[in-house]
Amino acid sequence: MIEKTALQDGWELHTVTNNKGMRLEVLNFGGIITSLEVPDKDGNLENIVLGYHDLQDYKDNPNYFGALIGRVAGRIKESEFELGGESFHLKANEGKHHLHGGSEGFHQVLWEVEPFEEKQTNGLRLSHTSKDGEGGYPGNLTVNVTYTLTEDNKLVILYEATTDKATPVTLTNHTYFNLSGDLKRTVATQQAMVASNQYTELDEELISTGRLLDTAASPFDLRSFKPLQEVFSTPHDQLRIAGDGIDHYFLFSSNEKPKAGLYDPQSGRLMTIESNQLGLVLYTGNGLDDSLELKERKSEKHLGICFETQAFPAGLHHDGFPDLILKPGEEYRKETVFSFTTK
Repeated sequence: MIEKTALQDGWELHTVTNNKGMRLEVLNFGGIITSLEVPDKDGNLENIVLGYHDLQDYKDNPNYFGALIGRVAGRIKESEFELGGESFHLKANEGKHHLHGGSEGFHQVLWEVEPFEEKQTNGLRLSHTSKDGEGGYPGNLTVNVTYTLTEDNKLVILYEATTDKATPVTLTNHTYFNLSGDLKRTVATQQAMVASNQYTELDEELISTGRLLDTAASPFDLRSFKPLQEVFSTPHDQLRIAGDGIDHYFLFSSNEKPKAGLYDPQSGRLMTIESNQLGLVLYTGNGLDDSLELKERKSEKHLGICFETQAFPAGLHHDGFPDLILKPGEEYRKETVFSFTTK
């Protein structure tokens, strides 16, 4: 079932529900996931994502709650890159750097939304055209993002894009997950997994140095489910740089499945993640504080965790990272599947 609620300023809230009661709410503004209700081990449906109490707070949304991110997710060093022998200068929005597509990024766009209902799936098709020169990026980029809710409690996000000029592209969704249900506890009590042997080293401004570090024998070794409290309590310079937590890009191990996951022992909720992306940014909500009024409570540090499947902007300046450049005639097509079960 799909419902639409008209809001002010052209905003719309779309609600998608499957036959098991799993419920997804998405704004056309920013393609923002504002709520996602899934059952715990006793069948209780509760929200498992961070969202504002007042929908109007999504207008600024400095933490990018639930938002679609583009053209390029992550930080571009000094807001510039070279492509085809030409230098491109983007609008800086985090000091001298360019973060998450800049202040005019896809999280600030009113997307066109087309609902669809099929036999085993319901969902929303979102579309937007980013004009040549927008934010400093070359090329007219046509983007389609599809949110699909399946009857076996999966949320599938499909990203598609084409361009008429070569341009960097890597799209993601910036939802903060917390499987406790209605934000009862921070994610410190939950367990995270990322199938990765290597992660990126960051400098003091959270820009990649270009070095890949081994996850083994470090708090970044999440190849099996690890309590996040164990990560947070381990002294490590890279954790300190990121604000006492993780905000790093992990390269996936090639054949491992699933690619990532989150488990809450108390509710029994388990989320596993599959993707054809080559890695993800894992962000443990290190910058959150009690200044934000969320639906269920005030925010706090480590209240949510993001699994941002994507390529990495360091690929614009360093070798050894997935390619970000989309050329005319090519199709960008990336899919991430979030599966929800209990154990």
